[in-house]
Parts: sequence; C-alpha cells; structure tokens
Amino acid sequence: MRVYGASLGVARGVRRLRRRAVGVVAGIAALGMVLPLSVGSTATAASGGSGLPVLKHGGSMTVLEAGASQGADPQGIDPATDGVGGANEDYEDAVYGALFELSPTGQVVYDLATGSKYLDGRKTVQIDLRHGVKFSDGTPFNSAAVVYNWTRDFQLKAANDPAWPLAKQTPFTAAGPYAVDIHLSIPYSPIINSFFDKAPNWIASPTAMKKEGAKQFAITPVGAGPFMVVKDVLSIQLTLKRNPLYWQKGLPYLDNLTFKTISSDQTALEAMKAGEAQAYPFMTTLQLVPTYKQSGFTVTTMPGTSPTCLQLNTTRPPFNNMLAREAVYYATDTPLLDKKLNDNLGPAVEGFTAPAGLFYYPKVPGYRTFDLAKAQAIVKQLGGLSFVLLSAQAGPMLNFDEALQSMWEAAGMKVTLNPANLPEVIQNFAGNKWDAVGCGGSWDPATGVGQNLRFLSNAPFTGVHDPHLDKLLNEATEVPEEQRGAIYRQIAQYEAQKAYVVEFYPADIWDVAAKDVSAPGLTSPHPTVIDAPEIWWQYAGYKKS
Repeated sequence: MRVYGASLGVARGVRRLRRRAVGVVAGIAALGMVLPLSVGSTATAASGGSGLPVLKHGGSMTVLEAGASQGADPQGIDPATDGVGGANEDYEDAVYGALFELSPTGQVVYDLATGSKYLDGRKTVQIDLRHGVKFSDGTPFNSAAVVYNWTRDFQLKAANDPAWPLAKQTPFTAAGPYAVDIHLSIPYSPIINSFFDKAPNWIASPTAMKKEGAKQFAITPVGAGPFMVVKDVLSIQLTLKRNPLYWQKGLPYLDNLTFKTISSDQTALEAMKAGEAQAYPFMTTLQLVPTYKQSGFTVTTMPGTSPTCLQLNTTRPPFNNMLAREAVYYATDTPLLDKKLNDNLGPAVEGFTAPAGLFYYPKVPGYRTFDLAKAQAIVKQLGGLSFVLLSAQAGPMLNFDEALQSMWEAAGMKVTLNPANLPEVIQNFAGNKWDAVGCGGSWDPATGVGQNLRFLSNAPFTGVHDPHLDKLLNEATEVPEEQRGAIYRQIAQYEAQKAYVVEFYPADIWDVAAKDVSAPGLTSPHPTVIDAPEIWWQYAGYKKS
C-alpha cells in the first residue's frame, strides 16, 4: 500500500513499506496451504501451476531497494534489533525464510511452520514446525530455536513485534522438538495473520547469535532461508549467496543475490536502463509506469489491500469538535483525487478495507461525502478552521497533501503543511502535538498499521479515546474468525458516525523487472499485505530461452 502524507504507514519508513504475498510456482508442492487457523480448516498441498516460466539454475541478480534516503538496514538485519522494523523484509526473507506466508488469494501458506491450532479455550496457539530443517551453519531448526528467538524478540522490544496479548508468565514453551505453544491472556484470532512482516516470523540461529555476539550477528546473521550473507555494507548493499543447506531441494535458483539501496524511482530507472540491476520492487510513481514499460521492462501492478486515509486528533482542538471533523469530510472530494492523482485506479471507499483485503465493503452507512457548500457553511459557523497537516517532504505523497490543502482551503479552512520525517512524526505523536496526518491500514484490520494501532485508546499512535470503540476493536480480535467481519462493519459505521477518519482509496504499487526475470510477487501480481507484496527470492531466477 502506498501511503500519502507523513503517515502512520511510515512507522516503517515513508519509502520503505515492504512486500507481502506469495505465488505458487514450479517446485512449490512441498508447501502446505491453510486458511487462518481460527476458521478450523485443514492444510492442503499446494501444487505447481501450469504455464509458468521454466527457470534455469545459476546466475546473479541485483535488486534495487527504495529507501536510501530513509536509511535501509542501518542496524543490520537481526529481527530483534532491526531498528526500522519490517522495512528490511526483502533482506530478512532471503536470509531467514519465514514461518508463514500468504497465497495470491489470501490464504495462509505454511513455510517453516507446517500447522497451527487453538488449545485451552483458544488461549494457547500451537504451531508445528517443519522437520529436518537446518540453519545455514548446520545447526538444527527446532522448537528450542523458535522459543529462544521469540523470547529475545519481546525482551528486546523488537521494532516490528506484533501486539500479541501474551500471558505474563512464560508466554512461549516447547511442546516437543517440533512444536511450540504461544500462551495468551485472552483469545486472539488474528495471531497467525499478525506474523506477516513481523520479527517472530523470522527465526535466526541461536548458536550463531551466541557465538558472534549481537553486534556482529546483525551484520552477518545466520538463518534457514534460501541465501547466506556474504557482506553487509549497512544502508548501501547486502550481498548474498546460495544456501546449500536450504530445505527445498533444487532451490534457490540463483547463485548470488545482491540488494542495493536507491534514492528514487527516477534514479532506479536510470540504473535499470544501464544494466546495473535486474529488478526494482515497490515503484510508486504512477507517471513513470509508461516510461519503464517503454524501456523494455516488465511492470507488474500489485493491488493495495487497504485505503489511504486521514487520521484526525480528536483529543485536542480543533478536531475535538465534531463540527470541525465534519467540515473536513465534506470538503474532501475523494473521487476527484483518485481521478487526478491516481488515474482512477481506486476505487474510492468509505471503509478501512479494500477489494484485496479482508472484510471488504466499499460503502458505509452515514459516511459523509463531498459537499462543498456544507463544508463552507460549517467553517463559517465555527468562525474559521485552522489546523496543521503532518506532511510528506517530497514526491507523490507531497503532491497528495498539497491537493488536500487546496481542497480544504476552497472551503475556507487555513491549512499548514508541516513536512516531517519518521522521527519527527513519532515525536509529534508522543507529545500529542499533531492535528491531522495521512494514514494507512493493513490486510487484516487488527494487524500492522491497522485499526488497533490508530484507534485503541492505549495505542501509541492514536488520536481517539473512545471506550465504545475500544470495546468493539477488542471484540473483533477475540471472537472466532467467522464472526469478525460483522464487528468490523459495526466499527466502520461507528467511525463514520463519529467522523474519526477520512478514507480515500487503495493505491497500487508497481514492481519492475528485466524481461528475462521471473519471481512470485515481482513479476506476478499479488495483493499487498501490511504494505506491499513480498517476493519469494528462492523462486527468483532467469527464464530459459
């Protein structure tokens, strides 16, 4: 999902909102698929799809990663100490693999995990692990390693830990050599969905951690993924080589994989044209899509799973006054924004979900739509309306904020843009010194930068303190999966009634690759989860001629 404005989506870096989803490719038959565990379904084998390109083994690939201006992997890629959270997801997936992933249709895919189930009145979640897997240092991947990692993640308060309601005493235990239990204080239905893009999904070698020490391990980590670290020049280049102990026989296809940070979509285009790289995921500039295509590259659209939005701070003036919030709703012409800035790729929505996400419904009863006359009348009734929008510093996000500013000023409001980077956004929230900010969502509304992060009264990035909304949000995470959709519909209606958040539209992103390159999530469309579709690097390679 592309996030406009200095949004809570930037909790992982304005330009570094990463990828999530997985495709089925030749050789994937070893994987199992299952719906989220609270549905109670059983795993079924995934099969290789027909008509997919046949890839050759060997070769090297260089991938450009947007984010040099934000500082990609400034502290290395130890999941527990990675200071930029999920912004380094491509790196960590390549080195560690993952316990869980998603299919293109939104089903949970077992990778290093092989099963999951609720126990103890749904307050214990048991996860089965794949047998026979070894870390690239030859040590066993087992329940002891997983418990060690999870305990360390939460002790160190990893930047991308999920908000699990853990039992206070011994939250993680081994239930045998290849099963682990997560002990919760209350039932939590989104728990498997919350693994995506979070530290507990990546398991590192405890032996290597203890041998190298935390500082060195962050630079030369050891995992059970398809690649091993050769060299990490922080924030500049990560060089990897094939892991000969990788559990999926015959994979990865590539011998070498290199990630290089790049400052902009335009700079990436020039580097790709010069043959300096073969892939550039997460291209966000719509206007450059034709140029990339005309330059001979494969450009794949990845649909957003949640809309961009405008979060209002209802705990201080002016938006503690509901009339002020209503004025912003009425002054915002979302379909026009979609047409002018997004080429009508939308669709414009009134709820916090999108077609590729969970619990989608486009229309919400009581949602206030564009009516300039009403907005002007309210502003006049208030005697004027002034506020500050925490804004992006450059690029298409700034264009969006400027378009909003122009719309709102047409209604008689005085709107100041405050360009802010991630640390400044966090400081503003911590000191409650903000009025309005662009925001995002996630594939599951309870996870990532979704509803709970932005609306629970005790959340660090909330602008709402509403006990009734707290009750609904908590209920939506505690009930079984099949009951959650009805509650989220109630939440959307309640938020619209109270005028808490202006919803816009899901914004697509584009992954760019050389014509002879193939990889699920890079050259085949997958819905974005959390923020963007993941690429399975073990399946990345070059097509046979």
